[in-house]
Amino acid sequence: MITSKQLRDKWLSFYEGKGHVNIGAVSLIGDGTTGVMFNVAGMQPLMPYLLGKPHPAGKRLCNVQGCVRTVDIDSVGDSTHFTFFEMMGNWSLGDYFKKEKTAWTFELLTKEFGLDKDKICSTVFAGNESAPRDDETAELLVSLGIKRENIFYLDKSNNWWELEGTVGTPCGPDNEWFYPLTDEECGRKPCDINCPCGRYVEIGNDVYMQYKKTETGYVPLENKNVDTGFGLDRMLAFLNGLTDGYKTDLFSGAIAHLEKVSGKRYDDGGDARKAMRIIADHTRTAVMLIGDVNGILPSNTGAGYILRRLMRRAIRYCKALEIDSAELLNVAKIFIEDVYGEAYPLLPQKEEYILSEIARETERFEATLEKGMKEFEKTVAGIERKNEFMAKQDPAYVKETAIGGKQAFRLYDTYGFPLELTEELAAERGYTVDAAGFELAFKEHQEKSHAVAEGQFKGGLSDTSVATTRLHTATHLLNAALKQVLSPDVNQKGSNITPERLRFDFNFSRPMTEEEIRAVEDLVNEKIGEDIPVVFEEMPYDRAREEGIVGVFDNKYGDVVKTYSIGTFSREMCGGPHAERTGELGHFRIVKEQSSSSGVRRIKAVLDDTGAKN
Repeated sequence: MITSKQLRDKWLSFYEGKGHVNIGAVSLIGDGTTGVMFNVAGMQPLMPYLLGKPHPAGKRLCNVQGCVRTVDIDSVGDSTHFTFFEMMGNWSLGDYFKKEKTAWTFELLTKEFGLDKDKICSTVFAGNESAPRDDETAELLVSLGIKRENIFYLDKSNNWWELEGTVGTPCGPDNEWFYPLTDEECGRKPCDINCPCGRYVEIGNDVYMQYKKTETGYVPLENKNVDTGFGLDRMLAFLNGLTDGYKTDLFSGAIAHLEKVSGKRYDDGGDARKAMRIIADHTRTAVMLIGDVNGILPSNTGAGYILRRLMRRAIRYCKALEIDSAELLNVAKIFIEDVYGEAYPLLPQKEEYILSEIARETERFEATLEKGMKEFEKTVAGIERKNEFMAKQDPAYVKETAIGGKQAFRLYDTYGFPLELTEELAAERGYTVDAAGFELAFKEHQEKSHAVAEGQFKGGLSDTSVATTRLHTATHLLNAALKQVLSPDVNQKGSNITPERLRFDFNFSRPMTEEEIRAVEDLVNEKIGEDIPVVFEEMPYDRAREEGIVGVFDNKYGDVVKTYSIGTFSREMCGGPHAERTGELGHFRIVKEQSSSSGVRRIKAVLDDTGAKN
């Protein structure tokens, strides 16, 4: 048996022995330069260098890069799908090319991993009108000892890499490596890599970027690149003779714990095994995203929404497994302390923070999950009663099979059910969800909220975009946090909000300490994490003052004022606009604290999910 640690070490030491520099992993969170929310491939962070920019570490690079892919969330629960995984990669940036790379991959597979060269299969580019057949790679493979009959020529859809829709970027053929899981053929002829029985598994690929894409076709590149990618999770299962990715040491501890607390056996299969896989996978991804160097928190927008969706799906499957959702914390600890702590040292450093955020999201959703499930069952029961009644009245009646958009929005708005969770629940009962109707109800709700909020605005606020609305709500949390951390006498002296950042002036006689800044950040993020409703109410000005509702510019208020309350934490007179819940805000971060004028300090802050930069 080979462990995940041994596989990582073997990959890195092999390529370091070939003159490569281990450049380490970068953040899982996309930085906006590649247009994606998460890094989904090992080469993605290296795109500028593959396009010609010199890399500071040189021309030969290697690493093991964490990746997150969420397009297949609904497929998680089978034996092969994961939302977090690691890619083992190595690159040549205009240095070596096909001769060296084919030889090194062959050496790695045969000498390091002990694979039989007579069973190794490869696919190469078959050629088309734009680029020739890749006979060069095929002949190199034969010279290494791979049987000619084990080399397959496939078309552009299978063995060609390029950025779709782009011109002037590198592209080229790739060489994929396959190996049989068993020597027994399925009975079809031929039972090779193209057979649907799945006997052969792809274990990795080498991309040869030797062309540049033009308006009319492809021209040879002067500096050719190599981009290699082998999935660690998949390779680990393969090398251990496993067809179930959840049987490796990456998951064995988490699965064993879930078996213990549930009293159910993973190997018995069925719904219990599916639930254990989903809980283990989604908790692992949550740990990685919260514990990332650019860690995010659950929210109702952007990357935070994906994280919330994963966590709430895991919580729901804890109920299916009949265990307390607090067990997510124990599963998370296993991943931090036993599985990834050495490879990702930031995780143990942030362990307390990670666990506290998982606990907070779990407690928040637990409070409404049971009620939401009852509401869902009522909705389904209502449809079934209607179908039964109408069928008696009219034998030709076509039964309704969709949950309405308004009902789905109510589950989202009142009980915190992501649309995808409602869709999954509906599918289990044989129903669909009117997603278009959900979006319409969502939009109508936003428009009503904005209409209610029209009126007086804080200084500098005139952009009612979503980003600005969220930042505006953040100023209320910031104001309340400053009062709690610094002094009850702190008051707002001015504000300016753009879609990128907020600027907040307040009375205070000295610079804030680093500890005070962090305390304010933490308190604001705590309230964001609690997903508190933002409640609007109109009332007489005198009553608002009697109730202690904060007023910033007294001379601007009339006899009747608009107020916004965020639980008991923040209550202010304000014209709006505001988010509907604090959970929509994303992660609050103070980027600067400075003097504004004598006795007045100024804070500049961003919500990371708005895409703002320092």
